[in-house]
Amino acid sequence: MKKTFKYYDIILAVFAAILLISNLAGTKLIAFGPIITDGGAILFPISYILGDVLTEIYGYKYARRAIWVGLGVMLLAVLCFTIVRYMPPAPEYADQAAYETVLGFFPRIVAASLAAFLTGSFLNSFVLAKLKVKTKGKNYGYD
Repeated sequence: MKKTFKYYDIILAVFAAILLISNLAGTKLIAFGPIITDGGAILFPISYILGDVLTEIYGYKYARRAIWVGLGVMLLAVLCFTIVRYMPPAPEYADQAAYETVLGFFPRIVAASLAAFLTGSFLNSFVLAKLKVKTKGKNYGYD
């Protein structure tokens, strides 16, 4: 049976966007009563769900591709934000301190999350793909 890639590009784009947005949102701490976390904690789990969808529908090879694209998007964002950060602000730009506060912290968040993301995503996709093969697709909606 030939795979259809009708929605792969859309899922890939949303996957990469969720990774980027969750890392940007991670620069803000939020509180739910006594629980304090970063804003990315709300979005980041969605990336695992999308990774599972990619693995389940398109296979491990295409899930790996999405993970590498997500990595590339985050590294490109770090590079761009860092370059802009160190460029001289216009005299009428009064928000350099706010930019530094939010986006100056971004590279550290990305570095930490990339280590967890790469390890977790590759392991998650690998295990899911192996389980799918071992069970011959049973219990995955392919009865």
